[in-house]
Amino acid sequence: MSKTICAISTPIGNGGISIVRISGTNAIEITNKITKKDISKFEARKLYLTKIFTENFNDNALVVVFKSPNSYTGEDMVEIQCHGGILIAKGILNSLLSNGAIMAENGEFTKRAFVNGKISLDKAEGVIDMINAESESSIKAGYNLLSGKLFEKINSLQSYLTDCLAEMEVILDYPEEDIDYINNNKINNNLDKTSKELEELLLTCKTGKQVKNGINVSILGKPNVGKSSLLNALLGYDRAIVTNVAGTTRDTIEEKYNYKGITFNIVDTAGIRESDDTVESIGIKKAEDSLNYADIVLLVLDLNKKLENEDLKIIDLVKNKKVILVLNKNDLVQNLDLNDEKLQNFNEKVFVSAYNLDNINELKEKIYDNVVNKDILNSQILITNTRHENALRTSLNYINNAKELLKNQESLDLIILEVKSAWLELGKITGQTNNEEIINTIFSKFCLGK
Repeated sequence: MSKTICAISTPIGNGGISIVRISGTNAIEITNKITKKDISKFEARKLYLTKIFTENFNDNALVVVFKSPNSYTGEDMVEIQCHGGILIAKGILNSLLSNGAIMAENGEFTKRAFVNGKISLDKAEGVIDMINAESESSIKAGYNLLSGKLFEKINSLQSYLTDCLAEMEVILDYPEEDIDYINNNKINNNLDKTSKELEELLLTCKTGKQVKNGINVSILGKPNVGKSSLLNALLGYDRAIVTNVAGTTRDTIEEKYNYKGITFNIVDTAGIRESDDTVESIGIKKAEDSLNYADIVLLVLDLNKKLENEDLKIIDLVKNKKVILVLNKNDLVQNLDLNDEKLQNFNEKVFVSAYNLDNINELKEKIYDNVVNKDILNSQILITNTRHENALRTSLNYINNAKELLKNQESLDLIILEVKSAWLELGKITGQTNNEEIINTIFSKFCLGK
């Protein structure tokens, strides 16, 4: 990569500091032109107060030089920490471009770090996961990925498979020796060990996706049971309009709240009932559709009223879902018969007053307990990335195929092919199996300047 790239690495906007980054063979030479001094004499990794000259203005900035290979990208690299502001950062960037640098593509700095052996592919994905994290748990998962936890595990799994391949090569190279039985045991043990550890990793996928994307919570109930009030109570501020008029909420309202480091994506839906109103009917259909992607449903009933047909319809609608029965308006007279047989199948119940905020934290805790696997959440490695999950599942399939072939005493060449395929699938996670299309796709998701 001979071209020298540059970009603004901080968000565009007003602030105390903006950072402009330049990397490549000519990074120092190009920066010299806008500082009018030889920054190659700067001690690496130290900040120097330096005047920056642009076509239309000058600025006093802090300049730091990173010499190859001891930089983020593995190339000569310079960071200019100028005063914050859109025009200042863009002016410095334009000066670098006019002196021979080219504009970096999204994620190109990290891509160069990968190409130059400074970072593995999974660690690079940890960087973007941390940048995009919306909860403490997703930050932790991203950091574990960045710090190499998954990389170490993949290397360990690949070493098991390498041992298998070595044992099989011995059998092929020395067919006259009576070593088949000993080697077959070693091969089988290594394959068993690999498949078991892969299965353990795959068990974390559901929790990993919840950590990364959040947990989907759908609020359902007939009109006027307090769904919008419950949404506001869970969020801690008034997001939805609340009135005594049935059918006020005519569309789904989606918001997020964080609890114990996890993001919960909560959806307030239109009250489900028979309606001739076209707009309300669309909202009701959306409410029913929200069940398709809900991890858990909050079925809201009004304690002040007896069960009605509309309640019964919703109860039937959620019978195959994970449900918490939210018994709202516990500050009013109770007319709902809790011994009704239609309510006996709901093991999880919480009495609340969305209006007075009674037991809202208890409800949050119950949602958390019913969805989050705390043992897996505390694992050092969480599989949060669909690409990683697919590679692990495909690798496991190859290994299971190899075990079956070995059990049936099939040709060793066929078994070797399956084991090699499993090894290559694992390599896709860390980038040891260089696939340019995969690499380009990953780094295109990065922000500019990273």
